[in-house]
Amino acid sequence: MDRQNRKKSNLKVCFVGLGSIAKRHIRNLSKICSEGNIILTADVYRHGKGIEMDSETLSFIASQICDFTDVSDDYDIIFITNPTEYHIETLKRFHKKGRHFFIEKPFCHVNQLRELDLSFLRRDSVYYAACPLRYSKVISYVKENICPEDVLSVRSISSSYLPEWRPGIDYRNTYSATKSLGGGVSMDLIHEWDYLYYLFGKPLRVYSMLKKVSDLEIDTEDIAVYIGEYADKIAEVHLDYIGRSPVRKLELITREETIVCDFINSRIQYLKQGKTVELEQERNGFQLDELRYFLNLVQNCRWEKSNIIEAVRVLSFIQGETWG
Repeated sequence: MDRQNRKKSNLKVCFVGLGSIAKRHIRNLSKICSEGNIILTADVYRHGKGIEMDSETLSFIASQICDFTDVSDDYDIIFITNPTEYHIETLKRFHKKGRHFFIEKPFCHVNQLRELDLSFLRRDSVYYAACPLRYSKVISYVKENICPEDVLSVRSISSSYLPEWRPGIDYRNTYSATKSLGGGVSMDLIHEWDYLYYLFGKPLRVYSMLKKVSDLEIDTEDIAVYIGEYADKIAEVHLDYIGRSPVRKLELITREETIVCDFINSRIQYLKQGKTVELEQERNGFQLDELRYFLNLVQNCRWEKSNIIEAVRVLSFIQGETWG
């Protein structure tokens, strides 16, 4: 059945927090709903302290809510996209306001791990913790084509310059620059450890060194280096806010090859063979694919607690904390 003849459906959502990632989700959600013949109603709950909403984002928003007593209790989905420190508090506060929940990474602040109790989660709701790089063509390729047991050594790097992350916004006023809000490269760039967990599982031990080495005006670490020990391999992870030319790569040394996986250029290179695989994915592609996956979970109401457990587990082992 073509799109014009499909029966229209309705989707009512609320975003709690309106930073750069929330704006991206709003645009993407609007695109997906348009393609799927879904009538989207998107509200935003904010305290009114943020920057003025741009005209593009405003065009997707039905209403802005500043008073919690005005929040409806019939949302299909609530997107929790405020600073990490407030994720758990927000999830609990809005729990009766929505049916399903999308929680941005990291799932919670590391200081909340020891007392984290998820027993309040409902069995008939979807709770999804963001892990977008799992949906990149690079990670999909590795998952489908490279046997984990063949990998002897792993090197992962994400390096970029924090002041250039969000054009038009003073980096010093973002959560990334503030430790108490969940900032710092070890939390902000948790994607790298998330996809390594997805590909290779939990390491036996993780050794780390976190430090502020630049003159950036932040109170967080701007570089984090990890060594992860597996039974059959070693993983090295480098994260920083200080790289003036962005680099995001995964290097795999196998018994027969050295494979370089480039996220920015969506490319896989086999150095010994001289072979290159071009994957052709736009920067926003994996974000769209993750939202499509989440909406499919919502549509089928599939319990996804394992996703939450994985998100908390990754956060705990890279921060040297215990949970569960």
